[in-house]
Amino acid sequence: MSYTTAHRIDQDAKRFRQIVQGHVRQNLRKYVSNGELIGRQGKDLVSIPVPQIDLPRIRFGGKQMGGVGQGDGDVGTPLGPGDQDGSQGAGDQPGAHILEVEMSLEELAEILGEELALPRIEPKGKKNVEGGKVRYTGIRRVGPESLRSFRRTYRAALKRQMSAGLYNPDRPVVIPIRDDVRYRSWNVYPQPQNSAVIFYMMDVSGSMTRQKKELVRLTAFWIDTWLRHNYKSLTVRYIVHDAAAKEVDQHTFYHLRESGGTKISSAYHLCSRLIAEEYDPAEWNMYAFHFSDGENFGGQDDKLCAEMLEERLLPVMNLFGYGQVPGGYGRMFMETIVQIEDEKLVGVKISDRDAIFDAIKEFLGKGL
Repeated sequence: MSYTTAHRIDQDAKRFRQIVQGHVRQNLRKYVSNGELIGRQGKDLVSIPVPQIDLPRIRFGGKQMGGVGQGDGDVGTPLGPGDQDGSQGAGDQPGAHILEVEMSLEELAEILGEELALPRIEPKGKKNVEGGKVRYTGIRRVGPESLRSFRRTYRAALKRQMSAGLYNPDRPVVIPIRDDVRYRSWNVYPQPQNSAVIFYMMDVSGSMTRQKKELVRLTAFWIDTWLRHNYKSLTVRYIVHDAAAKEVDQHTFYHLRESGGTKISSAYHLCSRLIAEEYDPAEWNMYAFHFSDGENFGGQDDKLCAEMLEERLLPVMNLFGYGQVPGGYGRMFMETIVQIEDEKLVGVKISDRDAIFDAIKEFLGKGL
């Protein structure tokens, strides 16, 4: 393959990526609300459904077919046979196709941040050193042949021949010897990585239906995508609660449904205990997102939750988000949330799928 051909292929591939990214930007609100990307998610990639575009091409007809081009024609005469009677019955022609193109979650996060105008997160606390980055910064006389520096070797040989009077400008032949060979050397520089932990908490009492949990799942996916873009090391913990709280895995978090009452303070207490036992606020960036339909057991528990937020959770959190899905009755927990004045506390109502897009912007718009 020639250099020109390879260069053209690279240009075409780059242009195609730009087309795909433009398609995602135009339809981001739709993707956020209907979960189309989540269903096609791999380990580090998602599949983007893009309508296939057929490039225009010349198609030749049969010879001596008569009509325009073969004789006289009248104004308005069609330039082809066309479809005189329309489609009748089942067709035998292929229809439009959908092309699925893979996009990395990193690219998706960039688009999300740009379209929602999300500010870059500025991590707090200490930085944990994880591994290092190799940089080639010097030259040495020993090393593997794969790191042999042709230019430095040639320069050393030229200097040696010139200093010894062996270089002939009329016959400029430079022949390196063993002492002339130079190799690139490297140093390992520490690569600091900020660590973060997300606590997802959700009410799984009888009033939390599958549709409500789907709103939570879609919202959490985009929160994850953005935070993973900002933190190279991210830990996720899942807490469910009805009248009591417990930690579960991701699958259980989205599928468990209990029949008991609701006591939100149980989840806040468990979250606070996990932080005290495992996460030093000086070293970890911490985020918590609690989802509920707003029902809670009595005003006393609301008061206890407010005290725990103000005294134990918000002081150590980068951000605490409360998302209220529809369906609750009576006094809603959102009334307790809005009474707490703290920039790190964000309360959002997620009334339906269309509201997820705006909820993400509310949750992540401060860049804490």
